Amino acid sequence: QVQLVESGGGLVQPGGSLRLSCAASGSIFSINAMGWYRQAPGKQRELGELVAAITSGGSTNYADSVKGRFTISRDNAKNTVYLQMNSLKPEDTAVYYCHAVVRTVGANYYVPYWGQGTQVTVSS
Repeated sequence: QVQLVESGGGLVQPGGSLRLSCAASGSIFSINAMGWYRQAPGKQRELGELVAAITSGGSTNYADSVKGRFTISRDNAKNTVYLQMNSLKPEDTAVYYCHAVVRTVGANYYVPYWGQGTQVTVSS
């Protein structure tokens, strides 16, 4: 089994910064893509927005709404992905979920896993 544990959420004023972390642990053989999704208040989980993603090789992809403000990175040795969020806006308020596509030991396929979510609130 694989667990994804997020940290770093909280309350911040508009224009402020936060850094989210997500560490994967368990019977991990390798991790393909890692990323962050978010679910805004009142919206269904299925309509969550992909915020940013990063491959094992370091290629990144961002939602248009966060380009130039957010930076995703990962430490493959630690099975950890980070999201540096700068110039935060009230519309960034959401629950942020970590996502990882993992191949476990003994398996020959990849399975998506999700973290429990961390609340980010941008408000004055």
